[in-house]
Amino acid sequence: MSPREIKRMMKRMGIRYEELGGVEAVMIKTGDKTIKLIDPQVIVLDMGGQKIYQIMARGEEVSENKEPGAMEEAIEINEEDIEFIVEQTGASREEARKALIESRGDIAEAILRLKGEGGT
Repeated sequence: MSPREIKRMMKRMGIRYEELGGVEAVMIKTGDKTIKLIDPQVIVLDMGGQKIYQIMARGEEVSENKEPGAMEEAIEINEEDIEFIVEQTGASREEARKALIESRGDIAEAILRLKGEGGT
């Protein structure tokens, strides 16, 4: 199929697409590593209000997240959240901060972790 035929078929199906220009890198963060896709080509498909990002990269850099503070940098820890957790659980500020980091900023999960009622 030619690119012109593909474009016409997609239009009939209600699919719009565009290339996202000027993208220098795409970061994918998991619990234990970070993948940086270098010089990616990003295409955005819009199907009925749902967006799909297709990423094709020329190279990648993978780094391990072994440092205890690495996750804290990615999660914005609010002092008000820490204070709220301390009030709700009676835990120390450091315990509240650690629970927030482990729960990736989810206040409810952090409280449950400190009360011993949940979490992983």
